[in-house]
Amino acid sequence: MKSSSSAHFPHLVLAQGNIKDALYHALHSAILDGRLSAGTKLPSSRSLAEMMSISRNSVLAALERLLDEGYLITRPSSGTYVSSVIPDQLIHAQTQTLSDHLITAEHLDVNPNLAKHLKTWQIQQQAQIKRTFHVGVGCVDLFPHELWGKLLGRAWRQSYHQLGQNQDLRGYLPLRQAICDYVRSTRGLHCTAQQILIVNGTQQAIHLTAYALLQKHDQVCLDEPGYDAALAVFHSFGAKTQPILSDNEGMNISDIIHNHAQSKLIYTTPSHHFPLGGTLSLGRRLMLLQWAAQHHKWIFEDDYNSEFRYGSRPIQALQGLDQQQRVIYSGTFSKMMFPEFRLGFMVIPDALMNLFCLAKKQIDSQCSYLEQVALSLFIQEGHYARHVRKVRRTCFERQQALIHAIQTYLADILTIQPTDSGIHLLCWLNPDWTEQQFIACCLKVNLAVQPLSRYCQTDYSQSAVLFGYAAHSPDEIWSNIQKLAEAIKVAII
Repeated sequence: MKSSSSAHFPHLVLAQGNIKDALYHALHSAILDGRLSAGTKLPSSRSLAEMMSISRNSVLAALERLLDEGYLITRPSSGTYVSSVIPDQLIHAQTQTLSDHLITAEHLDVNPNLAKHLKTWQIQQQAQIKRTFHVGVGCVDLFPHELWGKLLGRAWRQSYHQLGQNQDLRGYLPLRQAICDYVRSTRGLHCTAQQILIVNGTQQAIHLTAYALLQKHDQVCLDEPGYDAALAVFHSFGAKTQPILSDNEGMNISDIIHNHAQSKLIYTTPSHHFPLGGTLSLGRRLMLLQWAAQHHKWIFEDDYNSEFRYGSRPIQALQGLDQQQRVIYSGTFSKMMFPEFRLGFMVIPDALMNLFCLAKKQIDSQCSYLEQVALSLFIQEGHYARHVRKVRRTCFERQQALIHAIQTYLADILTIQPTDSGIHLLCWLNPDWTEQQFIACCLKVNLAVQPLSRYCQTDYSQSAVLFGYAAHSPDEIWSNIQKLAEAIKVAII
């Protein structure tokens, strides 16, 4: 004869599959739809097992899960009951309550240096959804996925027994040695593997530098226009930034020396000015290095895409010309590999290495070990050098496709800034057009073209836009420029 509790217990149908999971879902559904109301006492586990013709272990597993999640409660010497307030009701009630008391952005008590950039960042995030011509993306379609997968497998098989033993904050030594050998031969750097610090990309390199060297209100000089993310990092530390204009010889070093001599740090992209694309002349490089040595200044050299040169060899890096170790050099692999590949490196002056290691430890300790091992194999076995040559040839073809497409369809609106390097093209706008008007036409055809004003601290004298081309085939480039031209015709009419 069934017990009284069993007599009122609802009929449960178990779905096919794992018995304990099926019982859990059956009980869970019965609680939610009211067949098992709050306060209902459940049969004992033994009785429930007999009723369902299943093992008691399956019943215990299902009940334990419901107890853990708060759908059931136990009362000592009494039994198991349906909870008076089930989690789903609690979440629903909290959601209703919270929706009436949401905190607005205007009332957030947060870092004002970060908050002032929030609205601009949100707009930029929306634009990044439209991927074509997005600035800063390399030839991602050329990345050797299969080879990289094999190298990751080798890295794991060779290194799994070493996990937990690699405590060097500077990074995996074979990778640092491989990078050191590579940049000495290709960029003319003067360094040892002991000066290499592996970081999670250029962004972290800039952040580490600001964290290690700057105090609130210290002055930093940057290219104008320049890298907006670097500007944001320095502002977040409360630094005062000074925009330094460029001409056909690059950053105006005389302006720094005569008008901003109190600056503690100079941030620059000397090999390929971002975003204008010029190169800092040798004379100005030597002038900057001499002044920095004499007045104990620091220089941050962001060499973000020196390998993307098509018509000439780059001038030796600032770090390679530096005789007094005043230059902090930063390089990245994300442009040559793919944006989500968050490994980069710094070359640190000997006197600063311990300080930067401490800063690195306090921020995130170490970079991904497995990827470091795979990257060291990728470089040591010559795969990286071959990949660079392939990407450079393809990128030049794509650059030329974009130039010819613009000259064919948009020559009356855009004037192309000449350059023999980089992965984006800067185009000056006809005076009849504003950046806002042109970008509006780009958005209509899902193009992520960027306005030059995004990278300016001041009201720049000319309007321009940036097209990223490295991630798109020549056919894609021609097709999208033609679509843009058609959208512009409609807008004019």
